[in-house]
Amino acid sequence: MKLDTKRTFLVGFAFLAITAFWQMYDGLIPKILTDTFNLSPTVSGIIMAADNVLALFLLPLFGRLSDKCRSPLGKRRPFIIIGMIATMVLMIWIPIIDNSYFAFPSLTKIILFIGVLALLLLTMSFYRSPSVALMPDITPKPLRSKANAIINLMGAVGGVLYLIFTAIMYPESKTSGVDHVNYLPLFIAVMAVIFVSLIIMIFFVNEPKLAKAQQEYEDAHPEENLTETTENNKAVLPKPVKRSLIFLLLSVAFWYIGYNGIVTFFTNFTQNVWGVGIGGASTCLTIATGAAIVCYIPAGILASKIGRKKTIIAGALLLASSFLAGFIYTLFVNTFHPALYVLFALVGIAWATINVNSFPMVVEMCHGSDIGKFTGLYYTFSMAAQIVTPIIAGFLIEKIDYKVLFLYSAIFVFLSFITMCFVKHGDTKIERKKGLEAFDVD
Repeated sequence: MKLDTKRTFLVGFAFLAITAFWQMYDGLIPKILTDTFNLSPTVSGIIMAADNVLALFLLPLFGRLSDKCRSPLGKRRPFIIIGMIATMVLMIWIPIIDNSYFAFPSLTKIILFIGVLALLLLTMSFYRSPSVALMPDITPKPLRSKANAIINLMGAVGGVLYLIFTAIMYPESKTSGVDHVNYLPLFIAVMAVIFVSLIIMIFFVNEPKLAKAQQEYEDAHPEENLTETTENNKAVLPKPVKRSLIFLLLSVAFWYIGYNGIVTFFTNFTQNVWGVGIGGASTCLTIATGAAIVCYIPAGILASKIGRKKTIIAGALLLASSFLAGFIYTLFVNTFHPALYVLFALVGIAWATINVNSFPMVVEMCHGSDIGKFTGLYYTFSMAAQIVTPIIAGFLIEKIDYKVLFLYSAIFVFLSFITMCFVKHGDTKIERKKGLEAFDVD
């Protein structure tokens, strides 16, 4: 059994488009809200937090609706196609309203802008869960870690494309000292990325054919199905599997609380503790992201060799240890040292081993007809963590000190290690050794 890499890359274009959009959304919308509309950072923060809050309800909803969808295009593609088209129609209005308000300010335009943002959040939620659920829909369970590594890599490509567009279109020489920046060309560039992804999803991904082949595989391998069938032909999780799922979802929440605690406050942390500005903070986070990108595919391959659970546990221990080392460093040193780049490379490696394998473990526990629902569950716990962690970490920083940040993250990631130890299902079968390797005894 071998992963169809080309097919997985094509499916990954949906996630590429999503990541490119969110990279732009998170990077530009706060600037537009504060610089153009002159809203306070508090109001801007509330608006920016709305996507995570809405995601708690919308992602499971649309994931479940796509599970029940029956159309000639498949279960997921109608949501993906409609969502992409609606996103492109709406997103172009953001820079148009932004430019119009700068020229002629009015309360009506502020309300219109926020209304467009709300609709955009709805359309992105409409196809986010179905896009992610498409991969396990068409991929055999033992190969999902490898496939998810490719999906994550495609997402990273989407983020990098946005950064390249930004660097080329808006160098410092063009934006420094100007009263207003016209972001319309950048939105058109990201829209082009979404359009190309849409064309690929329409003409090069035959979901019904691929889903049928996957169903035939599942029928031929009933031993891989962890669900039970009731008298009403409904798939339900046995109690031991349900217990594993709960501990796994708690693990997802804990490591997202820890990791995003660092990401959210790291720029302020470096400035207040190490006396380093945004450039130094960005370099550390870029190194972590780069290390994660490099390790996505190796992390999927490693899981196929030693199992997903062992890979995630090793990643959680490495991540907790890295954050603890950062805390110990700040206790004795108040200045930045280049050796910290190595620490953040380890953070990226650890995050890759966790991130690539956790989602496949969640959908491994469900029946094929519930993949969208379980995808929504995964996002519910990860999004809830990202809503909670700025509040908790911010409170501790305010009451204690910025130096508590690394310890805070280390504790929560270590909690994820503990809960992962109670997960007994959702692992991949270890690849059998071939040839002379079969005589190797551990």
